[in-house]
Amino acid sequence: MFPHKSLILTTVLAMAALVSAQQQPPVKVNVLNVCAPSADEQKELSSALAKVPAKPAFSKDYEVARGHSTLDQNTPIPGMQPLPPGAVSAADWVRVRREFPDATLFSNVQYSFSVDSKNMVETLVLRVRDPKDVMQVSIEDSASAVASATAMLSASTPVSRVKLERFGKSSVVLARCSGAEGNPATDQTAYEPIFHAASSIMDRYRDALGAHKMVPQELAHLGVGTSTKTGTGSKKKP
Repeated sequence: MFPHKSLILTTVLAMAALVSAQQQPPVKVNVLNVCAPSADEQKELSSALAKVPAKPAFSKDYEVARGHSTLDQNTPIPGMQPLPPGAVSAADWVRVRREFPDATLFSNVQYSFSVDSKNMVETLVLRVRDPKDVMQVSIEDSASAVASATAMLSASTPVSRVKLERFGKSSVVLARCSGAEGNPATDQTAYEPIFHAASSIMDRYRDALGAHKMVPQELAHLGVGTSTKTGTGSKKKP
Protein backbone atom coordinates (compact mmCIF):
# COMPACT_ATOMS: atom_id res chain seq x y z
CA MET A 1 0.00 0.00 0.00
CA PHE A 2 2.79 2.40 0.82
CA PRO A 3 4.56 1.93 -2.54
CA HIS A 4 1.26 2.75 -4.26
CA LYS A 5 0.95 6.03 -2.35
CA SER A 6 4.57 6.87 -3.17
CA LEU A 7 3.90 6.36 -6.88
CA ILE A 8 0.83 8.64 -6.71
CA LEU A 9 2.84 11.35 -4.91
CA THR A 10 5.64 11.16 -7.47
CA THR A 11 3.16 11.46 -10.34
CA VAL A 12 1.45 14.47 -8.74
CA LEU A 13 4.79 16.25 -8.21
CA ALA A 14 5.84 15.58 -11.80
CA MET A 15 2.57 16.97 -13.14
CA ALA A 16 2.90 20.06 -10.92
CA ALA A 17 6.42 20.68 -12.19
CA LEU A 18 5.21 20.34 -15.79
CA VAL A 19 2.35 22.82 -15.25
CA SER A 20 4.74 25.27 -13.55
CA ALA A 21 7.17 25.06 -16.47
CA GLN A 22 4.36 25.66 -18.98
CA GLN A 23 3.18 28.77 -17.08
CA GLN A 24 6.61 30.47 -17.16
CA PRO A 25 6.92 32.97 -20.03
CA PRO A 26 9.52 32.08 -22.68
CA VAL A 27 12.85 33.89 -22.47
CA LYS A 28 13.96 35.54 -25.71
CA VAL A 29 17.67 36.18 -26.14
CA ASN A 30 18.96 38.40 -28.94
CA VAL A 31 22.56 37.71 -29.96
CA LEU A 32 24.24 40.51 -31.92
CA ASN A 33 26.61 39.37 -34.64
CA VAL A 34 28.81 42.46 -34.61
CA CYS A 35 31.51 40.89 -36.81
CA ALA A 36 29.24 39.78 -39.66
CA PRO A 37 25.82 41.49 -39.72
CA SER A 38 23.18 40.17 -42.07
CA ALA A 39 22.43 41.67 -45.47
CA ASP A 40 19.35 43.45 -44.11
CA GLU A 41 21.37 44.89 -41.22
CA GLN A 42 24.04 46.09 -43.63
CA LYS A 43 21.34 47.92 -45.60
CA GLU A 44 20.08 49.56 -42.40
CA LEU A 45 23.57 50.70 -41.48
CA SER A 46 24.25 52.11 -44.95
CA SER A 47 20.83 53.81 -45.09
CA ALA A 48 21.28 55.49 -41.69
CA LEU A 49 24.78 56.74 -42.52
CA ALA A 50 23.56 58.12 -45.86
CA LYS A 51 21.02 60.29 -44.02
CA VAL A 52 23.67 62.07 -41.95
CA PRO A 53 24.05 65.65 -43.31
CA ALA A 54 27.19 65.86 -45.46
CA LYS A 55 27.64 69.56 -44.71
CA PRO A 56 26.44 70.05 -41.12
CA ALA A 57 24.81 73.35 -40.21
CA PHE A 58 24.28 74.00 -36.51
CA SER A 59 22.08 76.35 -34.54
CA LYS A 60 23.56 78.77 -32.01
CA ASP A 61 22.98 76.47 -29.03
CA TYR A 62 25.94 74.37 -27.94
CA GLU A 63 27.56 72.79 -24.91
CA VAL A 64 31.19 72.01 -24.05
CA ALA A 65 32.19 69.96 -21.00
CA ARG A 66 35.33 68.31 -19.66
CA GLY A 67 36.06 66.11 -16.69
CA HIS A 68 38.09 63.43 -14.93
CA SER A 69 36.18 60.33 -13.89
CA THR A 70 36.99 57.17 -12.01
CA LEU A 71 35.86 54.20 -14.04
CA ASP A 72 34.33 50.92 -12.95
CA GLN A 73 31.62 48.66 -14.36
CA ASN A 74 28.89 50.91 -12.91
CA THR A 75 30.18 54.28 -14.16
CA PRO A 76 30.89 54.07 -17.90
CA ILE A 77 32.34 57.04 -19.76
CA PRO A 78 31.08 57.95 -23.25
CA GLY A 79 33.28 56.20 -25.77
CA MET A 80 35.02 53.94 -23.26
CA GLN A 81 34.33 50.23 -23.19
CA PRO A 82 32.82 48.84 -19.94
CA LEU A 83 35.34 47.48 -17.47
CA PRO A 84 35.23 43.91 -16.18
CA PRO A 85 33.83 43.36 -12.66
CA GLY A 86 36.21 44.53 -9.96
CA ALA A 87 38.42 46.56 -12.32
CA VAL A 88 38.97 50.27 -11.64
CA SER A 89 40.58 52.86 -13.90
CA ALA A 90 40.35 56.58 -14.65
CA ALA A 91 39.83 58.69 -17.74
CA ASP A 92 39.88 62.31 -18.80
CA TRP A 93 37.28 63.37 -21.31
CA VAL A 94 36.03 66.28 -23.38
CA ARG A 95 32.51 66.48 -24.79
CA VAL A 96 30.80 68.94 -27.12
CA ARG A 97 27.16 68.99 -28.24
CA ARG A 98 25.68 71.03 -31.06
CA GLU A 99 22.04 71.38 -32.09
CA PHE A 100 20.73 70.99 -35.62
CA PRO A 101 18.09 73.32 -37.12
CA ASP A 102 14.49 72.25 -36.60
CA ALA A 103 13.97 71.11 -40.19
CA THR A 104 16.67 68.41 -40.10
CA LEU A 105 16.21 64.70 -39.39
CA PHE A 106 18.63 64.78 -36.46
CA SER A 107 18.10 66.90 -33.36
CA ASN A 108 21.69 67.14 -32.12
CA VAL A 109 25.16 65.68 -32.42
CA GLN A 110 27.49 64.87 -29.53
CA TYR A 111 31.23 64.34 -29.92
CA SER A 112 33.36 63.00 -27.10
CA PHE A 113 37.08 62.34 -26.74
CA SER A 114 38.20 60.11 -23.87
CA VAL A 115 41.72 59.16 -22.81
CA ASP A 116 42.85 56.71 -20.17
CA SER A 117 46.21 55.04 -19.50
CA LYS A 118 45.90 52.75 -22.53
CA ASN A 119 43.57 54.19 -25.17
CA MET A 120 42.14 57.29 -26.75
CA VAL A 121 38.59 56.98 -28.05
CA GLU A 122 36.49 59.26 -30.25
CA THR A 123 32.73 58.82 -30.26
CA LEU A 124 30.21 60.64 -32.44
CA VAL A 125 26.50 60.25 -31.61
CA LEU A 126 23.71 61.68 -33.78
CA ARG A 127 20.23 61.59 -32.24
CA VAL A 128 17.10 61.44 -34.37
CA ARG A 129 14.53 64.17 -33.74
CA ASP A 130 11.40 62.03 -34.20
CA PRO A 131 12.49 58.42 -33.64
CA LYS A 132 10.20 55.94 -35.35
CA ASP A 133 12.70 53.20 -36.10
CA VAL A 134 16.26 54.43 -35.52
CA MET A 135 16.80 56.50 -32.37
CA GLN A 136 20.47 57.35 -32.77
CA VAL A 137 23.60 56.60 -34.79
CA SER A 138 26.89 56.06 -32.96
CA ILE A 139 30.34 56.00 -34.59
CA GLU A 140 33.55 55.19 -32.73
CA ASP A 141 37.28 54.93 -33.35
CA SER A 142 40.26 54.45 -31.05
CA ALA A 143 44.05 54.58 -30.90
CA SER A 144 46.82 53.91 -28.43
CA ALA A 145 47.25 56.52 -25.72
CA VAL A 146 51.00 56.50 -26.41
CA ALA A 147 50.29 59.14 -29.04
CA SER A 148 49.13 62.64 -28.13
CA ALA A 149 45.58 63.87 -28.61
CA THR A 150 46.85 66.36 -31.19
CA ALA A 151 48.51 63.58 -33.18
CA MET A 152 45.39 61.43 -33.15
CA LEU A 153 43.13 64.30 -34.17
CA SER A 154 45.49 65.22 -37.01
CA ALA A 155 45.20 61.75 -38.52
CA SER A 156 42.19 60.04 -40.08
CA THR A 157 41.74 57.15 -37.67
CA PRO A 158 39.61 54.37 -39.24
CA VAL A 159 36.28 53.85 -37.52
CA SER A 160 36.16 50.63 -35.49
CA ARG A 161 32.47 50.48 -34.52
CA VAL A 162 29.11 51.62 -35.94
CA LYS A 163 25.91 51.19 -33.96
CA LEU A 164 22.24 51.90 -34.65
CA GLU A 165 19.97 52.05 -31.62
CA ARG A 166 16.45 51.22 -32.79
CA PHE A 167 13.07 51.96 -31.26
CA GLY A 168 11.54 48.79 -29.82
CA LYS A 169 14.14 46.55 -31.47
CA SER A 170 17.62 45.29 -30.75
CA SER A 171 20.55 47.42 -31.91
CA VAL A 172 22.42 46.86 -35.15
CA VAL A 173 26.19 46.86 -34.68
CA LEU A 174 29.19 46.48 -36.95
CA ALA A 175 32.62 46.29 -35.32
CA ARG A 176 36.08 45.46 -36.56
CA CYS A 177 36.99 41.96 -35.40
CA SER A 178 40.44 40.40 -35.32
CA GLY A 179 41.49 36.85 -34.65
CA ALA A 180 42.20 35.81 -31.08
CA GLU A 181 43.93 32.84 -29.48
CA GLY A 182 45.15 31.47 -32.78
CA ASN A 183 41.80 31.76 -34.55
CA PRO A 184 41.80 33.34 -38.03
CA ALA A 185 40.54 36.91 -38.36
CA THR A 186 37.02 37.47 -39.68
CA ASP A 187 36.93 38.46 -43.34
CA GLN A 188 35.19 41.85 -43.27
CA THR A 189 35.99 42.98 -46.81
CA ALA A 190 32.28 43.20 -47.63
CA TYR A 191 31.76 45.74 -44.84
CA GLU A 192 34.52 48.17 -45.85
CA PRO A 193 32.07 50.53 -47.64
CA ILE A 194 30.20 50.95 -44.34
CA PHE A 195 33.41 51.53 -42.38
CA HIS A 196 34.59 54.00 -45.04
CA ALA A 197 31.32 55.97 -44.95
CA ALA A 198 31.43 56.13 -41.15
CA SER A 199 35.08 57.26 -41.18
CA SER A 200 34.23 60.05 -43.62
CA ILE A 201 31.42 61.23 -41.32
CA MET A 202 33.78 61.25 -38.33
CA ASP A 203 36.34 63.30 -40.28
CA ARG A 204 33.75 65.86 -41.43
CA TYR A 205 32.16 66.34 -38.03
CA ARG A 206 35.51 66.47 -36.24
CA ASP A 207 36.34 69.43 -38.49
CA ALA A 208 32.88 71.03 -38.21
CA LEU A 209 32.95 70.86 -34.39
CA GLY A 210 36.49 72.25 -34.16
CA ALA A 211 37.77 69.22 -32.25
CA HIS A 212 41.34 69.59 -33.54
CA LYS A 213 41.82 72.76 -31.51
CA MET A 214 39.22 72.41 -28.76
CA VAL A 215 40.10 68.93 -27.44
CA PRO A 216 43.83 69.56 -26.75
CA GLN A 217 42.97 72.89 -25.11
CA GLU A 218 40.35 71.36 -22.85
CA LEU A 219 42.57 68.39 -21.97
CA ALA A 220 45.37 70.82 -21.08
CA HIS A 221 43.09 72.26 -18.37
CA LEU A 222 42.96 68.72 -16.95
CA GLY A 223 46.73 68.36 -17.08
CA VAL A 224 46.71 65.96 -20.03
CA GLY A 225 49.56 66.49 -22.50
CA THR A 226 51.36 69.05 -20.32
CA SER A 227 54.85 68.49 -19.01
CA THR A 228 55.32 68.64 -15.24
CA LYS A 229 58.49 68.77 -13.24
CA THR A 230 59.12 65.81 -11.01
CA GLY A 231 61.35 67.64 -8.59
CA THR A 232 62.60 71.11 -7.74
CA GLY A 233 66.25 70.12 -7.52
CA SER A 234 68.81 71.49 -5.07
CA LYS A 235 71.50 74.11 -5.27
CA LYS A 236 75.08 73.11 -4.71
CA LYS A 237 76.91 74.82 -1.91
CA PRO A 238 79.96 76.83 -2.97
